Amino acid sequence: MAPVLTNKTDLKTVDLSAGFVVLIDKESGWSSFDLVKKLRIALRIKKAGHGGTLDPFATGLMLLGFGKGTKALNEISGLSKQYRAVIRFGIVTDSFDRTGTVLEEGPTEHLQFAEIEQAVSALTGKIMQVPPMYSAKKVNGVRLYKLARRNIEVQRPAQPVHIYEARIRNWENPLLTVDLNVSKGTYIRAWAHDLGQNLGTGASLIELERTAVGDYRIEDSFSVPEFITAFKELDAGSPRT
Repeated sequence: MAPVLTNKTDLKTVDLSAGFVVLIDKESGWSSFDLVKKLRIALRIKKAGHGGTLDPFATGLMLLGFGKGTKALNEISGLSKQYRAVIRFGIVTDSFDRTGTVLEEGPTEHLQFAEIEQAVSALTGKIMQVPPMYSAKKVNGVRLYKLARRNIEVQRPAQPVHIYEARIRNWENPLLTVDLNVSKGTYIRAWAHDLGQNLGTGASLIELERTAVGDYRIEDSFSVPEFITAFKELDAGSPRT
């Protein structure tokens, strides 16, 4: 496997000529494609990809592969992922998150912590999840977000996912902060939506940070400027493939 670079790696001691994987902390506002493109251009490396999409509003850990490091991305994409999510009860949007159009609003004053705990517990373990319309999932060969943008909603088959752990960190009505450890293919937006539906209030995801992918952790990642600076200090004068 290609070397995996963290912010603790001395890049001068690693042969990067054939390719590598690097831990990057994605900023809010960038799509996963934007992040890959920015680094590919800055590093002058033609072949690049990522091991798991993050929505543009989300932040946190992404593993990017360059050169032959892209071969490791399929394996990386299959690893479990950990998130810190902030969920807002009382609001439902068409995208299941803060970026969407508000469809419903309702009261939350009646919510009790005990019933929230029960609802979270009910959405832990092996569950079936319907992907959001605003997602890259394909139905009949068409990505759902393309249909959603045309105001077309279609039936989406529920997919099996595994919520290994859901731990409540904080509850301050109407905001719930939860740490989640989930399998590949889990939509945290959909999990938040389902939680709100089960409690009868509706809910939307308003903040999301990916904190880990398998054993790789956010605290070991580079920011984009940090990695570009460190890489260029190696005097990588010629384009890599």
